[in-house]
Amino acid sequence: MKKNLFSITSVLLVSVFALSACGGMSDIASIVSSQLESAQAAGESLTQVVPSDSDTSATTGLSKSKENSTADSTALTNGSDLLAAYENALMNVYEMVGPQVVNIMVRSETNPSDLQNIPGMENIPGFEDIPNLEIPQFNQGLGSGFIWDTDGNIVTNNHVVDGASEILVTFSDGTTVPATVLGADPYSDLAVVKVDASADMLKPVSMGDSTQLKVGEIAIAIGNPFGLEGTMTVGNVSALGRSLPASQVDQNSGASYSIPLVIQTDASVNPGNSGGVLVNDLGEVIGVTFAIESASGSSAGIGFAIPAEIVMKVVPSLISNGKYEHPYLGISGNSMTPDVAEAMNLPSDTRGALVQTISAGGPSEIAGLQPSTTSVTISGVDGTVGGDVITAIDGQPIKNMSDIIAYLAVHTQVGQTITLSVLRDGQTRTVEVTLGSRPTQ
Repeated sequence: MKKNLFSITSVLLVSVFALSACGGMSDIASIVSSQLESAQAAGESLTQVVPSDSDTSATTGLSKSKENSTADSTALTNGSDLLAAYENALMNVYEMVGPQVVNIMVRSETNPSDLQNIPGMENIPGFEDIPNLEIPQFNQGLGSGFIWDTDGNIVTNNHVVDGASEILVTFSDGTTVPATVLGADPYSDLAVVKVDASADMLKPVSMGDSTQLKVGEIAIAIGNPFGLEGTMTVGNVSALGRSLPASQVDQNSGASYSIPLVIQTDASVNPGNSGGVLVNDLGEVIGVTFAIESASGSSAGIGFAIPAEIVMKVVPSLISNGKYEHPYLGISGNSMTPDVAEAMNLPSDTRGALVQTISAGGPSEIAGLQPSTTSVTISGVDGTVGGDVITAIDGQPIKNMSDIIAYLAVHTQVGQTITLSVLRDGQTRTVEVTLGSRPTQ
């Protein structure tokens, strides 16, 4: 089978499944900053009284020893203060967010087992007289979720509750209640389940602004890895703007879709963290943990979270409509590379997204976009080139395919008309496309 010109990195969704027969806290940055200023001030005053190294008298040597000892002691004290401030901030985050995160257990029915075919049944007296019954079998899964509002709406991952015949939600105090799926969106891997619980148990999260994140900021994951409830791990935002494949595939066209603007973190994320929260140092939710990159199936220091800006768009629609309609352009393609540009007789530094295929009857076909038709082999990989190269949407530069996915997800809605700038036969032109709704299964 021919390979495409581009491949998608494999990731693992992080639910745990087993076969069964049945505001108001201090910002860490401000704390550390003030402590550092104090430490620096202390260091400067000490430097002024420490004699130079050229002083060789016994008295001066003793003086230097005392002053250096004092400086070391002050530095240790300041270091202890910084550590204490950091620990206190993390403890405050956990005290606030811990009760907002829940454990989710699901059961889903699988193929029933024929009673007559169960090994050992023939040894039971009267076996021949037992009716040929079928025993239902179940998969049991564990994941995480978080409280969205005081109406009993709980957010989790779609892959946690997909196909569930029974859902149980356990709160931080141990109370367990049944839940039903209110809405689900496989394309963003988000779902909302509904519980009937007392108001004092429903402590909603505070949502943060994931658009302002910077690599290096503190990231804190809270969830139930391996079913271990209320686990907190700490790391950093290690990358931004990742694009990961969604679990849903269009069965009619075979097209796959991606979740854009994904947050990468080195905070430990493991099976069971799915649907839990990734929060900042203020305890605000900046993402929903949903996948890891791992050869072993456990944390390798690369976890992924659906960004808050996507969550804020999808979840309200799931609550009100039970679904979310994704803006649909109706193309598949890949990012331009120097080799692809050369194959199309374009400058090697050409940036944009190459349109390779267009869905029949979709918005792009109606608008007159042109797909790739020329077969090529680049570095031993077969593909097609020659289609339109999208370089901008509504005047916003497009550098790669991920930029298109992100722009559509954040800045557009179904029925909106957008203007594409495209390179066709070496010439720039504009094409207006009215966005449709992404096909559902």
